[in-house]
Amino acid sequence: MRVRRCRYTGCHAMAEFPNHYCKQHMEHEAEYIASRQKWSNQHNKQRQHRYNTVTRNRNDTKREQYNFYRTRQWAHLRQQVLDRDHYICQYCGAINSKTVDHIVPIEADSKRKADINNLATICRRCHYTKTQWEQSYYGTGRGNILTGAEPVVDIHKIVFLMNKNQKNE
Repeated sequence: MRVRRCRYTGCHAMAEFPNHYCKQHMEHEAEYIASRQKWSNQHNKQRQHRYNTVTRNRNDTKREQYNFYRTRQWAHLRQQVLDRDHYICQYCGAINSKTVDHIVPIEADSKRKADINNLATICRRCHYTKTQWEQSYYGTGRGNILTGAEPVVDIHKIVFLMNKNQKNE
């Protein structure tokens, strides 16, 4: 018979395989198994591989774009922008924002991808909203066709358009 230590905090009793909890703490077993399955689903290698090969790198242009994010140039640009903006979201003012975003997306204007003036610190919530706005305004994203819209470089105008777009949905 194989045994292991009970996973319950502070319990030193032994649990029989395949269980993770001793008889005294068995009520936690189902919850633990559910959390492990949830974690496993989120970290599925096949799912990650499919995302990287089909969604993210769906064509040569996208592959080139995402390879840019693995360069030293991007790492230096990103850090310069975070330092310049003091880790504050330039769209809503949230503090401790660690994402750097292209004001005009690379898909809309690839010449601006390494331009520090086209980069801004953004929080996750604003980044999600801005991505949705970019998909409708510029036609970026999977399956969309570029609209050829005039690039908007003023962050305040983008915030206005993002909010207007959210209200229309």
